[in-house]
Amino acid sequence: MTANDSFDRLDDDDYPAYTIGRAAELLGTTQGFLRAVGEARLITPLRSEGGHRRYSRYQLRIAARARELVDQGTPIEAACRIVILEDQLEEARRINAEHRRTASQSATGD
Repeated sequence: MTANDSFDRLDDDDYPAYTIGRAAELLGTTQGFLRAVGEARLITPLRSEGGHRRYSRYQLRIAARARELVDQGTPIEAACRIVILEDQLEEARRINAEHRRTASQSATGD
């Protein structure tokens, strides 16, 4: 691995760069909360060679959204389901927009 490979990871939202302790600190929550959202299958942290949980920036954003809902009084299981549905909806909207763009380009002959 070269230095450039390491620096490229800094921009990778999916690179599991954060330990559970650091992730909890960044989110202002507990390690137990991160374990709970993992048990609810909202996020699945990768594991280091030593078996320790590692989280990506994308996973932290997802967990932060769940925390917002829990802080508003939503049960954790429901919060995780809501976040999953929100994520699926956003992906569907992105795909639809791409299809519309492609269809529009085809119709105009571009």
